[in-house]
Amino acid sequence: MSTYPRTPYTLKCGIVMIDALTRRAGRVIVLQYTPDHLSRTLQVQSVSGDTGDRTEPLRFKGPPVETFRLEAEIDATDQLEFPDANKTAVEVGIFPQLAALEALVTPTSAQVDAADALMTQGAIEIAPMESPLALFVWSAQRVAPVRVTEFSVTEEAFDISLNPTRARVTLALRVLSVNDFGIDHPGAALYMSYLKNKEALALRAVAGSLDQLGVKGL
Repeated sequence: MSTYPRTPYTLKCGIVMIDALTRRAGRVIVLQYTPDHLSRTLQVQSVSGDTGDRTEPLRFKGPPVETFRLEAEIDATDQLEFPDANKTAVEVGIFPQLAALEALVTPTSAQVDAADALMTQGAIEIAPMESPLALFVWSAQRVAPVRVTEFSVTEEAFDISLNPTRARVTLALRVLSVNDFGIDHPGAALYMSYLKNKEALALRAVAGSLDQLGVKGL
């Protein structure tokens, strides 16, 4: 399929799995289409918010709890038009793409087997299974460590073998901050880079004046 030669190249967004100890990138999940909308919420972590203490109304307990929400579309229609070049899509549709995303919220079979083996051996305490560190990437200006908190899939079309060929995936991604990691965790450094980049961008915003607000002085 050809494209208009002057069409600008648009970057895609996605999720990168990181080894928390080495900070090396593992699997890179690139969303097929960049979502049309990305919503964000920031829940302020103020001292007075929980306790009702009015003596310190301007103090923060930590960074806000930030959550991204998006809907990703996965569609194999174009690939199925060229079956010889897209054998995976012909054989199993978009099952691989869905499985890669579901791996974000599912422990591996090896982890489940290891936990079961410890239980069989009579282990008194079994540590919860840990997932790789996920980075949500939406341009070079927005790279944040996240945890998937909501995941839903609507499969909208299927081939004759009932392999899904089109689906919409809704994700909620909670940004993990130093409050979640602890300052010594490798993920904390990734969050601090994200925070410092926000601060640098804020400095580039054009500052207003009191005159624009109709105020002569404070």
